[in-house]
Amino acid sequence: MAEERKSFVRISALLWADVLVAYALFVMQNYLTDVWGLSLINAALILNIWNGVYRVLPLFFLYLVDKYLGHLKLLVFTSLAYAAGITMVAVSTPPLAHATGTCKRYEPECVGRAQKGILIAGLALIAVGVAGNLVSLLPYLIWKRQSDGTSSGQGVDFYQIAGLIGVVVVPIAGAVALPYIRPPTLKFGIPAICSVVGTFLFLTGYSKYTDATPLYNSPLFDVFRVFVAASLKFFRSYPVSNRDYHGHKIGETEFTPTRCLGGLHKAAIKLAGEGTPTGKSWTLCTVAQVEEAKIAVRMVPMWMTFIVCGVVAAIGDTYFVEQAGKLNRNIGIIKLPIQVLLLARRSTKDWLGGMVTKLLKKFKAEWAPSYGIAAGMVCSILCCISAALVERKRLDVVRSDGLLDEPDKQIKMSIYWLVFQFVLLGGLEAFQENSVSVYYRDQSPGSIENYLVNIIRGVTGLGYMCSALSVYVVGKISEKGGRTNWFQHSLNRSRLDRYYWVLAGLSSVNLVVFVFVASFYRYKKPEEGRKTPDAGGGYMDGYTEGDQNRSCCCFC
Repeated sequence: MAEERKSFVRISALLWADVLVAYALFVMQNYLTDVWGLSLINAALILNIWNGVYRVLPLFFLYLVDKYLGHLKLLVFTSLAYAAGITMVAVSTPPLAHATGTCKRYEPECVGRAQKGILIAGLALIAVGVAGNLVSLLPYLIWKRQSDGTSSGQGVDFYQIAGLIGVVVVPIAGAVALPYIRPPTLKFGIPAICSVVGTFLFLTGYSKYTDATPLYNSPLFDVFRVFVAASLKFFRSYPVSNRDYHGHKIGETEFTPTRCLGGLHKAAIKLAGEGTPTGKSWTLCTVAQVEEAKIAVRMVPMWMTFIVCGVVAAIGDTYFVEQAGKLNRNIGIIKLPIQVLLLARRSTKDWLGGMVTKLLKKFKAEWAPSYGIAAGMVCSILCCISAALVERKRLDVVRSDGLLDEPDKQIKMSIYWLVFQFVLLGGLEAFQENSVSVYYRDQSPGSIENYLVNIIRGVTGLGYMCSALSVYVVGKISEKGGRTNWFQHSLNRSRLDRYYWVLAGLSSVNLVVFVFVASFYRYKKPEEGRKTPDAGGGYMDGYTEGDQNRSCCCFC
């Protein structure tokens, strides 16, 4: 039993560096503009693509876990990628990259093409590592504790305490110290060292770990098979009797009436001489599989409205951070770090998320999550309006002090003007993630339940990527007629306030579209016995997607 608890400590070590990396990367926008000399837009483009990739990748990784690898093998691969990635980011800083023939100063002329390539490759590997942690780390910990019989009723011993101390104390100490470490080499180097140590501890116990056997099947794969089978039988006529549908049982598995998805029923047509397939067939699916595919397709229009929320969330990791870096952070003689805004965002998200979950437990109607999603969209509108007003005030201060062409100078405006928009951003994430989780849980096919949280992250990731597209489109439109592009090389010369007003308008239109789609959506009544949300924003009764919501990963 002691060996199993030692394994818990080793696996928990993968979490130690996660928060440190998150705090270090939170100021990556400032690093890219100040040290690399990138324009505001190019730096935001890199980070938005990175944020989008690590949110979309879990869907692909979860497919690999189910069909081929299992959680343990994926963790080994992604933990090595994580450690290598943050190490490459640290090595790409000018002092450590001096061997490439550049100078050691933190200035744009000291950043060569080799350093840029190393950093981009490092960010890609970090995205792989973060995605792997989101998919497999907490589920594997829970499965291992249950399989070892240490999940409950046996108290807490030294090894569990050591693991918890490592998970809690190390990140807290790093979160306090890292913001006051100014050289980027150390700011990225300390998380790199912690990540390498954590990965080493994890790998030392690899021979003693066990893992569940992969399912060798993916529910998303079944949905894809339905479309293929229906396409192959596109010119076939519908059978006269429902008995000719594969898997049809009167009163149990029957087709529900549909206005526009009847073509998928052909995937279940049994042709003359066609026997029951022994494995997964590309030409024949069951009625139950077709019904699940229909449910998934009906959710797509509402699913598309969530992308705009991801676009709004993206500005909180890029432009908001760039603004914060140029504002006054002093309270008396104390200079607080930019990360205090991240704390405000996360605290609002966690606290309000618990409140939302309690309300959704109280109101069990099938339409209740839609109200929560709408509330999140209202938060996104208010966030953009608040950001536009604050940015307009900041630009007024910049002009009055004559700092338009002094982008590195700190202006006489407190950073705490930004707190409200970060709080609203946390409110958006709280309402959105918790309400969408319950919506997917109640309305989606039961077979893809473990994919739900990662589907939500994937939609948000698409929003981050679309944020880069929106900047390009808005910039091109703004310069028509010989006018100045709203997005200039520096923050002081840009007109982000106007971009925020555009996002406020886009979010308002998105809210109207969502209300329209939600009004016509045919809701499925929540099934009795399905897992219910708890106060922590997760789901009870064993391992579910809610346990992933409670992950210690700071990139959730």
